[in-house]
Amino acid sequence: MKKVLVGLLTISSFVFTSCSSDDDVVTPVDPQVVAPATYTFSRDGNSTVNYSGQTTRIQMGGEFITALSDNTKTEAALDGMFAHAEGNNDFSDADLNASGKSIRSKTAASSDYFSANTTDANAIKADFDTWIANQVSDVFPNWMNTATAGNAGNLQEAGGGSTRYINGKGLEYNQAINKGLIGALMVDQMLNNYLSTSVLDAGDNRANNDAGTVEDGEAYTTMEHKWDEAFGYLYGTDNATNPILNEDSFLNKYLSRVENDTDFAGIASDVYEAFKLGRAAIVAKNYTVRDEQANIIREKISEIIAIRAVYYLQQGKANLGTDNASAFHDLSEGFGFIYSLQFTRKPATNVPYFTKAQVDGFISQLMAGNGFWDVTTATLDEISETISAEFNFTTAQAGS
Repeated sequence: MKKVLVGLLTISSFVFTSCSSDDDVVTPVDPQVVAPATYTFSRDGNSTVNYSGQTTRIQMGGEFITALSDNTKTEAALDGMFAHAEGNNDFSDADLNASGKSIRSKTAASSDYFSANTTDANAIKADFDTWIANQVSDVFPNWMNTATAGNAGNLQEAGGGSTRYINGKGLEYNQAINKGLIGALMVDQMLNNYLSTSVLDAGDNRANNDAGTVEDGEAYTTMEHKWDEAFGYLYGTDNATNPILNEDSFLNKYLSRVENDTDFAGIASDVYEAFKLGRAAIVAKNYTVRDEQANIIREKISEIIAIRAVYYLQQGKANLGTDNASAFHDLSEGFGFIYSLQFTRKPATNVPYFTKAQVDGFISQLMAGNGFWDVTTATLDEISETISAEFNFTTAQAGS
C-alpha cells in the first residue's frame, strides 16, 4: 500500500511522556509512556482511531445470532449471513449488505494460530457450517415437538419460563454458535492476530511507525490501525471513550458479566487501561511497553472465556434433572465457551490455555451418549476443575 510520509520527527535525548495526541512526538532512547484519560488519539487534529470493520462484523453477528432462532429461515439464508458476499441482501441493514466483509472469513483466521494451520482452521469453520445446517434440518422441523432424549424439539423452563429449542442431545445450536464465535472470531482476531508482533511488526510497519508514515489517505500508521482493530473486537459497538459494556451479544457482553461478579470486579478497567497504554506506547514508539500491554490483554480476555465456561457448567449442574430446559440452556452456553478456550492465549507464549485436542475432548465428554440428558454432575465438576486449575480463580469463584 502506498504510504505518505508526514513530518519527519526530531530525535531528542530527553525522556518523553505521551499524551492523547500523535502530534510532535519525539523518538526518545527510553520513553516513559502514560495512557491518555480515554481511548482518544489524533494527528494534525484528526482522529487516528478506526475500527469500522470490527463494528461491521459485530453487527453482522448480532443479526445472524437472532436469525438462528427464526424457524422460517432457510439454510441458504443463514449461510449467507455467516459467509456474506458483498452486495447480497443477507441483512436488514443496507450498509451491512453493501459491505465486503463477512463473519466466516475471519473465523479461525489469525496469523499466529491458523496461517500455517489450515487443517484446524478448515475444521473449525466446518463445525460452524454443520451447526447451522443442523439447526435448519433437525431443530427447525421439530420446533413444535417436545424434546426427549435422542429427539430434537422444545423444552420450557420451570414456572412458565423461556422455551428452549434443542437437538437430541439437549444442545442449543444457536448458543453453541454464539459463544463459539466469541472465541473463534473476537478472541482469535484480537489476541492472535491484531495484537501479535507478526501483524503489528509485519513488513515495514515498525519503520513506518517510527517515521510517522501513515497509510494512504488516512491519519493513522498501519501499526496504530492494527492495535485499534484489536480494540474494535471488544468495543466496536460500545463507547470507546466511556465504555458502557453489555452493548453486543459477544465479548463486550461477557466482559460486563464478569466485571459484575464481585470476585472479578476491576477486570474491565484492567483491559481498557491496557488497551490505552499499549496504543500510547505505539505513539511513543516504545514497543516493549506495547507488548507488555498485549500480554495483559491476552491474560484477561482468556480469563473471561474460562470464567464463563466454568460458570455455565456449574449453573447447568444446579438444575440438571429438575429443570432440564434451564440446565440445557446453561450447558449449551458452557459448550460454546469451552469451544472458545482453544483461541485463548497464554501471555508471552504462542499457545492457548487449552489446545484444540483438549477442547475436543471436553466436547466429547459433554456430548457422549445422549449428551446433556446423560451427562453427570461429576463430569461437569471434573471439566470445571480442569479449566479453573489453569487460571488464578477457583471453580467456586467462577461458578457463582
